[in-house]
Amino acid sequence: MVALVPLAAAKTLPFWRRPVALLFLMALGMPIAFNTWSALLNNFVIDAAQFDGSDIGLLHTVREIPGFLAVGVIAIIMVVREQVLGLVSLVLLGAATAVTAWFPSMAGILTITMLSSIGFHYYETVNQSLQLQWLTKAEAPQMLGWLLAAGSGATLVAYLAIMALWETLGLSYNTVYMAGGGITVAIALFAMLAYPQFEAPNPQIKKMILRRRYWLYYALQFMSGARRQIFVVFAGFMMVERFGFEVHEITLLYLINLIANMVLAPLLGRLVGVFGERRALGVEYVGLIIVFLSYGGVYYLGWGVVVAATLYVIDHIFFALALALKTYFQKIADPGDIAPTAAVAFTINHIAAVFLPVLLGLLWLASPAAVFFLAAGMAAVSLMLSMMIPRHPEPGNETIFATLRAAPAE
Repeated sequence: MVALVPLAAAKTLPFWRRPVALLFLMALGMPIAFNTWSALLNNFVIDAAQFDGSDIGLLHTVREIPGFLAVGVIAIIMVVREQVLGLVSLVLLGAATAVTAWFPSMAGILTITMLSSIGFHYYETVNQSLQLQWLTKAEAPQMLGWLLAAGSGATLVAYLAIMALWETLGLSYNTVYMAGGGITVAIALFAMLAYPQFEAPNPQIKKMILRRRYWLYYALQFMSGARRQIFVVFAGFMMVERFGFEVHEITLLYLINLIANMVLAPLLGRLVGVFGERRALGVEYVGLIIVFLSYGGVYYLGWGVVVAATLYVIDHIFFALALALKTYFQKIADPGDIAPTAAVAFTINHIAAVFLPVLLGLLWLASPAAVFFLAAGMAAVSLMLSMMIPRHPEPGNETIFATLRAAPAE
C-alpha cells in the first residue's frame, strides 16, 4: 500500500521526493508527448490524410471535447486520489501519442486524438489543482513560472532532437511519435513508484460547485479558451499552409518559443507577484490584440514569412502570462474549492473550444484574416474583464465592484 504523507511532513523527505519535485517531474513529462504530437501534427495530417482548414478545425473540435467534459474529474476523485488520476492520465497521453502514426486516416486520427486528449485534459485539470494546493500563495507566481520553464526545457530537448535528426536520419512520423510518447509513459510510471501520496491539509469538496463570487474568474476562463483556440489551431496551420513550412522548419519556430519561455517564464512569474494579476493580464491582452490584428495584416497586406514567424513567437510569449489567472483564483478561493473549481474552470474554458474550431475552420476557407480579426475582438473583451480584478484580490474582494460596495457612501 502506498504511504500517505502530509504536506507538512514532506519537508523531511529527500528533496527529490518532495511534492515540488513531483510537480517538476510531471512538468517535464507532459510536454514531451504533447509537444512532439503538436510539432508533427500539421505536417502529418496534411501528408497522411490531406487535411484542409475545415478538417483541421474538426480535429481540434474533437480534441477539445474531453476538456469540455473535464468536470467529470470531480466524479473520479471521489474514488481515485488526484495524484493517482494525474499520473494515470499522463500514461494515457503518452501511450496515445506513441501510436498516433499507426492510424493515418481521418477516422483513425480523430480517434487517437480523442484518447490522447482525455489524458491531456484530465492531467491538466488535476495538475492545476495540485499546484494550487501544494504551493503557498507567496511562492506560487514564481514557482509556476519555473514549472513553465521546466516544461519548456524538456520540450526543447525533444525539438532539438527532431530538428537535428529528422532529415539526417530520415526519421518517420512513427519513430518520433513512439519516442516522444514512450518517454512520457516512462516518466509517469516512475513517478507512480517513486513518490508517496501527498496529503494536502485542506480536504477538497468532491462535488460540482459554481459560486457567484467566482464569476469573473469563470468569464476570464471562457474568453481565454476561445482566444487560445485560434492560436493553437490556426497560427501554426498558417505557417504550413501559407508559407509551406516543413517539419524541421516548424519545429525551429517552436524551438525559439521554448527558449523564450525558459528565459522569460520565471521572470514573468516574478512580475505577476510584484505587479499583480490585473496589470499582468492587461499587458497580455493588449499585446494579443496587436498580434492578432497583425496576423490579419499578413493576409490583407501580404506581409512575409519573417513577420508571420515573429508574430508567432511574440504571441506565444504573451500566453505565458496566463499563469496570472491561476494565482488570481488561488487568492480568492476557499482552500477546499480548488479541485472542483479547477474541473469546472476547465469545462468553462473549453465551452467555446468544442464548437469554435470547426466553425472557424469554415470561415478560414473564406477569409483567414477574418479569423484573426475575430481573435483580436476576443482579446479586447478579455482586457475589459481583466480591469475588473482588484489590486489585492482575496475572499470577499474578488472584483473591483466588491470594493465599491464596501466603500462608505459619500
